[in-house]
This record gives sequence, structure tokens and C-alpha cells, in this order.
Amino acid sequence: MTTRILPAAGDPDAARALSTLLGQLPSAEPAAPVPDSTTLLDMLARLAVDSIDELPEVVLVHERIGPVPALELIREVALRFPAVGVVLVSSDVGPALFSAAMDAGARGLIGLPLSYEELAARVQAAAQWAVGVRRHLGKGSAADVFTGPGGRVVTVTGAKGGVGTTFTAVQFALAAAASGRRTALVDMDLQAGDVGSYLDVQFRRSIADLAGIQDVSPRVLQDAVYDDRTGLALLLAPADGERGEEVDDRAARHIVGALRSRYELVVIDCGTQVTGANAAAVEMADVAVLVTTPDVVAVRAAKRMVRMWERLQVRKAEDTTMVVNRWSKHTEIQPALIEKITKTRATRTPVPAAFKELQAVVDAGRVQDLDNRSTVKQALWTLAGELGLLSAPDTAAAPATPGAAVAVRAAGAVSRLRRGREG
Repeated sequence: MTTRILPAAGDPDAARALSTLLGQLPSAEPAAPVPDSTTLLDMLARLAVDSIDELPEVVLVHERIGPVPALELIREVALRFPAVGVVLVSSDVGPALFSAAMDAGARGLIGLPLSYEELAARVQAAAQWAVGVRRHLGKGSAADVFTGPGGRVVTVTGAKGGVGTTFTAVQFALAAAASGRRTALVDMDLQAGDVGSYLDVQFRRSIADLAGIQDVSPRVLQDAVYDDRTGLALLLAPADGERGEEVDDRAARHIVGALRSRYELVVIDCGTQVTGANAAAVEMADVAVLVTTPDVVAVRAAKRMVRMWERLQVRKAEDTTMVVNRWSKHTEIQPALIEKITKTRATRTPVPAAFKELQAVVDAGRVQDLDNRSTVKQALWTLAGELGLLSAPDTAAAPATPGAAVAVRAAGAVSRLRRGREG
């Protein structure tokens, strides 16, 4: 049997050494090394779309991989792709690291400098384990593997304040719950979260209460989650904004992983500020949505956000989905232009500018009571279907106005954006 091996090493010398030795293993089919954690997770996700059998049997993670630390990356791969055997390559082979690697989900530890015999033994053991798991799982669909043992994670981030980030996240979650999916809505706008205010919910627990817990068990998670009568499970932001600092990137990974294993869909409101916690959430997300409005300031802010994510190796622009809020056919800046400027993928369905429909329910803190006839609600629920957040595959309605088909006028605000496109 041929063993497919995917090495992940940020250091070029380590990558070459791994590739050289792997090429000498019998019945081995090593892939080209990937340089960072983002590329690794993206590649595994693409391979898993078709079938579990498309995934490599073994992934080798070098200790100096980044930007996600090696042990956190192993935990993420083991959770999302349980039929892949992950092996850590490290200069430290002491019992403490070995125990930590096993706790994270690794199937072995290889010491540096590399030894052919040790590499062959660890790769063979991990491959045999992966084959056994796949035999047990059978030839499942991509959904069985792509999102791990639980569900999908969707993040909603705003290009700037006031573009409708929280409202969008809440409507996505309500649409998913209405379609029958077990849905969690997480407020990761840690200093200024308003999910509770939008749904008229007050609860003593928040995401900050989970920050210091290494193993977020189902019981611990249930104590922090509020089961709302809308059908949503709410994990709210802390009432005291300063407590948001307790939720770092490590805590966010543990919390999102625990939610993913318990709910079919996890919708995360990431606010408009980049923190370690929401950056980790965006990196883990199966779908990362960026919300903007069709005006110069917001579009420039969206471009800044996308560039920052790329510099921090959080998310590539082409893997980001752009939602255009408060759109109208008279808007000078159209979705096709925003897509071109930001290099993201604009959704087919823009959200119309109709705040008068929303004002009463927003002021009352009861956005779940928004009338079904609302054009904004109809657009957002259609978008939820377009993004694959609903249970039935045919729930997404055809978009009324595809953004790519709308002509763009080359004057005024459009000209200002074009002049600043390279800035």
C-alpha cells in the first residue's frame, strides 16, 4: 500500500531534510512541503471536499511551523480530520512534550536530527492507524470529514463599525436554526459585543468564563451557553469589556473546537477589531464572511482587513467571502468593483438598504421578531442558503441581482477608490 505523506515545515532546511528522507521510504508518496499552518489546513480542507480517501494518511508537523504553534495545529488537524495520522517532529523528545503531543492528538513524535529508522517506524505506525480509522468510518462523504466530528464554523467580521456585522451574524444563525440545524451563536466582539442586546438576552455567564479552562467538556460548555427560545445556543461576550482580554488565541481555539464538536453550525460574530481570539476563529472557520457597505471608507477598511489577515497568515483574500450590505441599484460602488479591489469573493446576493424595516426591532432588541416580508431578512436568509448554512440543499433562492452583472460607473466615489487601490 502506498502511504501519502504531507510534511509541514516553515524552515526551508528542515523541509528539504524531511523531503529527502521521505523520498527514501519504501511505498511512500511524499507531497511537497507546505510552509505554514494556514496552507496546511486549506490544503487538507480542499482534499477532503471529495472524499476521505483523498486525504494523506500521514501529516508531519515540524516544531517551528507557524503562525499557529505546532501543538495547537496538531489539535486542529486531529479534530477536523480525524482519519489523518499526525506526527510531530521536534528537537525535544522528553516525556513532557510527548505527553502534550499525545493529548493534542498526535500519533507519534520524531526527534531531531532526523533518523531514517525512526522516521520510517513512526510514519508506518501513523499510516496503519489512519488506514484502520478509515476502514472503520467507511467511505463517508466530505461532510463527514471536512468539519471534524461536529459541524461547520462561520465567522462574520465587519470591515468597520456600523456596517451591520452583528445583525448579519444573528440573522445567519436564526436562518440556520429555522432550517432545523443545531446552531450556536458566539459573540467574540469581546469588548463591545451586542448579540445579547439584539436578542433581548441577559445571562450571567460569558465566553470569558471558559477562557482559563484547558479541557472544555460538554458539561462545562453547557453551563456557559444560554439556550434561547429562538432555538439558538448563545455564548455571549463578557458584560465587562476588560474581561475580553482573558480570551486569547489559545482559549479561542479550545472554545471553538468544543462548540464545533457539539453543534452542527457555529456562527461567530468577530466584531471589527482584530484580536488574537477572533483571528484564531477566522483561521479555523470553514466560511469567513467580511461585511462591508458600498461606500469608499468601508471598502477601504475592508481592503485593510483583508491585507492584515494575509500579513498575519490568518486568511487569504480569495478564501474570504464578501457580503455587501445596504446596497441599491443606484449605489455607485457595486459588488463587482468591491470584489476586484479586495480580491475577495463577493456573494451573489447583496443586502438592500432598507433600515426603516429594521429600526423598530433593533430599538426593541428583538431582531428575531423581524417580519418575514422584510427585504433585508429575505436577502440575509437567502445568503445563508448561498453560503451553505441551511440544512436543505435547495433552500437558497436565486439571487435577484448578481453583483457581477451590475455595471460600474467610473466617476465620483468609484474614481476615489480606484486612485487609492494601490495605497
